[in-house]
Formats: sequence, structure tokens, C-alpha cells
Amino acid sequence: MNTPAHVIFAFAAFARPGDKWRNVAAVAGGLAPDLSLYLLVGVSLYVLGFGAEQVFRDFYYSNAWQAIFAVDNSFVVWGAALAICFWRGWGNGVILTLSALLHLMFDFALHHDDARRHFWPVSDWIFVSPVSYWDHAHYGDIIGPIEIAVSLLLCVVLAVRFGGRGARAGIAVLALAQLSPLIIWAAMF
Repeated sequence: MNTPAHVIFAFAAFARPGDKWRNVAAVAGGLAPDLSLYLLVGVSLYVLGFGAEQVFRDFYYSNAWQAIFAVDNSFVVWGAALAICFWRGWGNGVILTLSALLHLMFDFALHHDDARRHFWPVSDWIFVSPVSYWDHAHYGDIIGPIEIAVSLLLCVVLAVRFGGRGARAGIAVLALAQLSPLIIWAAMF
């Protein structure tokens, strides 16, 4: 799934009106497993000046990048963090880790060629899903529109649940972020 969809799903599942820090934890957890990807891509493109093709064709699949992704996309790591947060009574930590685990469940089911080592450090096994959220060779032309439709429906539900202007503005930004790939591709082609 696209990162905005992960954040939308986590926010819908775990956020509550009037509970600012819980809501921040839900958003942060939905984003956390993709954070290293954004940092690595951002530095490679905008600081080091590499081209997008090289970054996404070569660097993304490199052993070094995949080793980093194995850590922040590990059910084992996030499960251990959940257990610690639960044991310590850190409610917002529980929400953050549950949001991250929700992210991983969708990634596990919806990544084909770009699948991760979700059970690191216990195993380097990679589940190559038969479906992909983006790859048309693996039903991305079906899964992608479903992801967008459900994400936008959840944004409507969230806008009703969270009546404040600030919350609704944030939800609108998430909806636009989820739609941005479609807008960019439509403008380019």
C-alpha cells in the first residue's frame, strides 16, 4: 500500500476524537515502517544527486537498503516493541506499535517483487505475495483502485468522526496525498 493509505488505515483504526497523543501515535505508527525508505530516497535524490531510476532500480533492491528495511518492517521487532509497551503500560506506545503492525500486515499481503524480510532477525525468509498494490502483472490494476477507494471512504468517515477544522484539514491532506500519484500520472500522460 502507499504510505498515505497506511496512515489513513491506522488513523481510522486507532485514533479517537479528543485524544491528541493517541492520534499522533496512530499516525506515527502508520508511517514508521516506511520512514527509512523516505529518508534513504530523499538523501539519495536530493542530497547526493542520484537519478530516480538508479535509486529505485538499483539502490532500493541493494543488500544495504534491504537490510535497513528488514529492521523497520519486522513483525518480530514491532511485536517485541508492542510487548514492552503493553508490559510498561505505555498506552500510546501500544497504539503506535499496533499501527505499525497493521502497516506490516498490509505490506505482507500486498508486496510481490518488493517484498521485505518481515521476520528478521529470526528469519530472512521473504513472502512473495501473489498480489501487488501497484504491479499490474500481479493484480495491481485491481488492488490499487480498491486501496484508493477504501482510503477515500475512510477519509470521509474520519471527517465525520473528527469535526474540528484542524483534523479535517489533516484528513484532506491525507486524501490528497493518497490521490497524488493519480494526479501526477494524469498530468504527465
